[in-house]
Amino acid sequence: MKGDTYMEKIVEPKLLWKPSPSFKEQSTMKKFIDWLEEKQGLTFESYADLWEWSVNEKEKFWSAIWDFFGIIGDKGNENVLVGDVMPDVKWFPDATLNYAEHIFRNEKPDKEAIIYQTETRPLGSLTWKELRENTASIRAYLKSVGVQPGDRVVAYCSNIHETIAAFLAVASLGAIWSSSAPEFGVQSVIDRFKQIEPKVMFAVDGYSYNGKAFDRLENIREIQKELPTLKEIVIIPFLRKKDEVKELLEKEPYTSRVWDDVLKEHRTDELTFERVNFNHPLWILYSSGTTGKPKGIVQGHGGILLEHYKFNGLQNNLQENDRFFWYTTTGWMMWNVVVSGLLTGSTILLYDGNPGYPDYDALWKFAEESKMTVFGLSASLIMTYLKEGLKPKDKFDLTHLKAIGSTGSPLPEAGFEWVYENVKEDVWLFSTSGGTDVCSGFIGGSPLVPVYSGELQARALGAAIRAFNDKGEAVIDEIGELVITEPMPSMPIFFWNDENGERYRDSYFDVYPGVWRHGDFVKITSRGTAVIYGRSDATINRGGIRMGTSEIYNALDSISEVEDSLIVDVPVSEDQSFMPLFVSLREGVELSDELKKKINDTIRTKCSPRHVPNEIVEVDEIPTTLNGKKVEVPVKKILMGNPVEESVNIGSLANPKAIEFFVEYRKKLQQEG
Repeated sequence: MKGDTYMEKIVEPKLLWKPSPSFKEQSTMKKFIDWLEEKQGLTFESYADLWEWSVNEKEKFWSAIWDFFGIIGDKGNENVLVGDVMPDVKWFPDATLNYAEHIFRNEKPDKEAIIYQTETRPLGSLTWKELRENTASIRAYLKSVGVQPGDRVVAYCSNIHETIAAFLAVASLGAIWSSSAPEFGVQSVIDRFKQIEPKVMFAVDGYSYNGKAFDRLENIREIQKELPTLKEIVIIPFLRKKDEVKELLEKEPYTSRVWDDVLKEHRTDELTFERVNFNHPLWILYSSGTTGKPKGIVQGHGGILLEHYKFNGLQNNLQENDRFFWYTTTGWMMWNVVVSGLLTGSTILLYDGNPGYPDYDALWKFAEESKMTVFGLSASLIMTYLKEGLKPKDKFDLTHLKAIGSTGSPLPEAGFEWVYENVKEDVWLFSTSGGTDVCSGFIGGSPLVPVYSGELQARALGAAIRAFNDKGEAVIDEIGELVITEPMPSMPIFFWNDENGERYRDSYFDVYPGVWRHGDFVKITSRGTAVIYGRSDATINRGGIRMGTSEIYNALDSISEVEDSLIVDVPVSEDQSFMPLFVSLREGVELSDELKKKINDTIRTKCSPRHVPNEIVEVDEIPTTLNGKKVEVPVKKILMGNPVEESVNIGSLANPKAIEFFVEYRKKLQQEG
């Protein structure tokens, strides 16, 4: 009996939060359920029932999303979906609409649309009236230089309100938007922008990070040389005053304008919207490009509009009185999700700079001063707060905070529990998993179900997520490949410069024809929750047993001496492999035999003896992409003996010098035989 009780405690996760009856009743999700009953006579006993209907009756579900949120435009004929097998499908083929038009229908002239702060700009705000005026001016400017529907306009900009006005102006015209953060190096920007041939570029003159100024005018010169299609560049003063920027630009060989002058010269009260086909491109996002040039992922006006109404409005429960924040840059899809917060009438919050400058209180101070209601951040940042010993509830007034969102990587149980112990006991914590590929989360939050430690609450409505075993069968309570068995409107309409769709098919449909393979390991539980176990293409296979790398990372998060880690499983022969664990340590910590034993014992206890590495190696830093993801596969390829240039696109890395260690480590392994 004692043994049974003990096992139950191990298996059963800790319940951390339950939505109150009033929380459920006031949620937009409950209003949607009531609307379905009133308008269509449908009743659902639980969120699980609603999810089953949403994926089994996908056409009815997405049509209901259109009607419930009151989409402006022409829905077209009765064809909601044309085609049967992914990727050869098309949503609402005859519909016309415009994404930006839906942003401004929420306009209340004097209400704050955007609240912002940077390392150099104090807390400020932009009203809806000001946002409309700026958007209208930029739209008029773009038209004056010949930008038309389908033309590409790009941004090399910080996470500031000017960038949002520029994007909305582009969307209002039916032109196509694409952006890179200013911390991206020259070649990384060229790799992205050159392939799409932009007509206009918006760029900041520089940015500030960790208290240091980074000039970007020279970068802009270099980028411009490689983009012959550029007609003009609009510089947004950030480091310098307007007049100083103008003086510098007078000496430049390229055609450039200053943001403030563009606003002044093209000031107009008129903001109109070009309605385009549902599948007309809205923006181009990019894959991380760790092993080649980044793929241009094209998503449409209508697909993003419906998905983001569902994701932000239903799953994240954003409402008109909310103040919505996610720590992001303009080079990550979460920036696009934040902008879409405006669709719900919410005020969106922008922060640009290092979240640890001048210390790790920075974002919590911003949360207090801005009266933030929804605080989104990466799982890695939550774990940093944990290791730094932060207790925000003791220092800041977080009365307004109702929800915390986490994404970017799996959030360990320790991260969940840190939030409830150190931030707020009654906060709703939703952990989300998705991808740039759909610009959304397909597993994440629901205001109707509980939060369990270490688990994502539920599969998102309209996202037919399954876990496939080795036989391609859907399994419950078992780890399997994360797949999507039914199409979603925000899936790419195509990849740029992929005329026959070959790269698109190879990216998602090469393993299971007609079924989207995302590349993660997942377990769907019998309670409807989910656990992500890391990338399946970085699989650890020890003795025929597959394991996700996140299990090891989660275990190591409990060791305060370890700053970060990366593990790879390198095949040596048909039945043998070598599995080194690379760790970066906190300042002043040495990789002693005692610490190695502590690491191995922790992995053995929290995971299994099979997870224990063959070797523990100290590194200065773990290589990551520009978006902060560990580059397991490129490191594995290098250790297998592949040339660096074939293993990793150096320009895709946030810290390219970090890869040099692994090249030398490979040489050492070769010498040792």
